[in-house]
Order: sequence, then C-alpha cells, then structure tokens
Amino acid sequence: MSIRPFQFTDATAVVTGAAAGMGEHLARGLAERGSSLLLVDRDAARLEVVASSIRSTYPGSNVRTFVADLSERDAVERLAADLLAATDVVDLLINNAGVALAGRFDQISMDDFDWVMAINFHAPVLLTHHLLPRIGPGGHIVNVSSLFGLVGPKGQTAYSSSKFAIRGFTEALRNELLPRGIGITSVHPGGIRTNIALNARIGGNLSTLDVKKAKDDFNKLLTFPADKAAELMLEAVKTRRPRLLIGLSAKVPDVVARVAPMSFGTLERQATKVARLVGKIRR
Repeated sequence: MSIRPFQFTDATAVVTGAAAGMGEHLARGLAERGSSLLLVDRDAARLEVVASSIRSTYPGSNVRTFVADLSERDAVERLAADLLAATDVVDLLINNAGVALAGRFDQISMDDFDWVMAINFHAPVLLTHHLLPRIGPGGHIVNVSSLFGLVGPKGQTAYSSSKFAIRGFTEALRNELLPRGIGITSVHPGGIRTNIALNARIGGNLSTLDVKKAKDDFNKLLTFPADKAAELMLEAVKTRRPRLLIGLSAKVPDVVARVAPMSFGTLERQATKVARLVGKIRR
C-alpha cells in the first residue's frame, strides 16, 4: 500500500530534542514549510531561544514548547498528557532526542545503561504509544536510530542496544501502520555535527584527561552538517521513505554489515590503523 506524499502545510508536528542540533534544524525546516510546532527538550532556556528565533523568522508561526527530562518515565507520561491537552491531532511525531554513552560493558554501570535505554528507546516508545491515537491517515512518525543501530562497535554496548531496539520497534510498527495509511521512517545518521559528544557520558573510572580524550575522539567523527541532515530527514518524511541513512559513515558500514556481517570488527580495526597512520603523517 502506498501513501501520498506528506503535507507539511498546516500540519502539527512534535519534535523532541529540539533545543539544538538536528532537532533545532528540523524545527526551523518545519516552520518554513508551514507546520505548527510542539517542541520538546530538557534545556528550557535554550529551547525558548530556538522558539523565539523561529517566531521572529516566521511571523505568525505557531510554536509551543514543553520541557521534559526523557530519562524519567513519570516526566514522559506528563509530557504526553500535556501534548494531548495541547492538540487534538498530531500529524508528525519526530523522536529525535538522544544521548550517548561510551565505555566497555564491564566499565559502565547499569544505571548508565538504563539512562541510555530510557532516553533513546523507552521514551520514544512511550510517546508513540500515547500519541498514536491522535495520528490519523496521512500522518507520519520518525524514529532516529543511528549508524550504531546497524553495526555494533566495541565500547558502544549501551548505545548500540538502544539504537538497535528503536530500529526494530520502527520496522515492526511500520507493518502495523501502513494499512492504516500512516508512514514511519527509521533514520540512521553517521557522524552528525552536534553537541552529542560534549554531552556524552563516559563509563568507567577514567581520569579527567582520559574523559576529555574520549570526547575529543568522538567529536572528530562528527562531520556531517546538522542542517543538511535535517533537510534529508524532512525530504524522507515527504516521500515516505521507510529508512534513511545519512552520510557515507552510515552507508558504507551498512553495506558491510549486510554483505559480510562478521567483518565489521575487522573493518573497524583497519579504519583505526589508517586513522593513526594519517595522524602520524600529518605530524
């Protein structure tokens, strides 16, 4: 069954993680296309800056903000109730908010593991469950997974678990929603230039220097512009693409994982060696 292209004009869109990065650019892109916005983030001050900027840039735009910590189930429940009270219809739900955690499984605590799962998986599932009755035929849902929802590198057990989980949820839900005329897209970004590295937790009893190095190394991988990623996501919504891979850093590992599933670890090790060699040459 095919669904007609998504209509942004006069649509009501919910975007989580809207205070920065891809979420901010998604909000701006939706406002430009004539959508009403329900923007969610835990950073109240930054969220209001984004909302005020959108109102100024697009006079007459309808922008409402909601502050919530998606790591807390009670907060997500309250957020869902507030969103349902704010609108009778949801045309587009973009579950964009996400956090990162680096560290081997034997280094991280289960509290850290649960924190990642709560924000990256449980919160999107819970919001979708509550808001789905308001999403009618022609509506759409976007769940942001990751490159690490396609492959599982070392040091990313918690993050990959959450991103594989949201990918599986999205793919199964797609089969349920398509007959109802509702689209859903699983997004797998590679290294998008956002503040996720700065906000990442680092597992283990690492020194301040080691934590800084880990975050700096992570940040070096984030090269794809967030505004361009947001535009690709909105185009995927318009055309009802079931899956969107953003950047070669997502597309190449995806091919490797499908053609030779057990070879990703080798590819990862070789890439690390090449990166180190390039670094020595540059020095």
